[in-house]
Amino acid sequence: MTNDIRRRDFLLASAATIAASGMMGSQTVSAAETPKFKTTLHKARIGAPSEATLKSWTTAGFEGMETNGKECWSKSPTEAAKDHLTAEKLGMRIHSVLFGWANFNSPDAGKVAADVENVKAALRAAQGYGADAVLLVPCRIGGMPIPNAWEFDIKFDEKTGHIKEVVKGDNSQFAKYVEAHNVSTDATRKAVAKLIPVAQETGVTIALENVWNNLWVKPEIFKNLVASFNTRWVAAYYDIGNHVKYAPPQDWIRTLGDLIVKCHVKDFKLKPNGQGGSFADFRDGSIDWPAVRKALDDIGYSGWMTIEGSGGLSLAEQSKRLDLIFAGK
Repeated sequence: MTNDIRRRDFLLASAATIAASGMMGSQTVSAAETPKFKTTLHKARIGAPSEATLKSWTTAGFEGMETNGKECWSKSPTEAAKDHLTAEKLGMRIHSVLFGWANFNSPDAGKVAADVENVKAALRAAQGYGADAVLLVPCRIGGMPIPNAWEFDIKFDEKTGHIKEVVKGDNSQFAKYVEAHNVSTDATRKAVAKLIPVAQETGVTIALENVWNNLWVKPEIFKNLVASFNTRWVAAYYDIGNHVKYAPPQDWIRTLGDLIVKCHVKDFKLKPNGQGGSFADFRDGSIDWPAVRKALDDIGYSGWMTIEGSGGLSLAEQSKRLDLIFAGK
């Protein structure tokens, strides 16, 4: 199955659900001020569903929620369906379930098996919520010499996804990192393959994210991993702020293209020399948001933009800042 078909099917399903909730085209910036984009973006935050929370969010102009935490992903489909009805009554949608870290590269086979079952439970909960994706970070590595973000120059085998080199010149000091990276790639492919039948059964996409886990740190190799499954049921959850230190977000977006099915909104303030930095409230960091909006439009991304972090900003301010991003400002 091609990426175009996978992306088309996913977006058609998402658009149909949003339309059924009466939420299409709800951006608040006036048409006179808004550049003409062919795509439509939707506002969401991360949280736990309750009537009070959903009411306050919809009042502020938000349209959806991504659930977070074990208490959310471990709910039975029946329990999750109750939250779906509560959200639907308020004109809101629970669009995604954040599972987060998995131990697919653990040397303990029992831990791997347990997390495979946990993600299956999250997929079934997502179906109950009416969500169309589960965010999954399949592995993380550390504890060995790893190149600095600005030093990476990755060469890899496109067929296996295995890294050959991570920096220019001598790579001997990073041999353990290369090995751990390749083990994680193989482990991810093996574990996710076991999840695809449940994704098909539930109609919920497995949305892979790499988040400060020292893996797949350049757009080309992350694309290689996600595309290797060759199914619409495995796609990319792209966090706009997580990997600024490795490459500009617009480069990630254009490289991943129609593999992207969800986006997190986050910002990162680079140091003046571009080497490292720290997170910032979105629109207060180094990200070129007009370039990001254009890149999303260029790849045809119509979907959810879910804020992660920026809890110091009021709901109204978060909503306003999303409006500016959606307008290409």
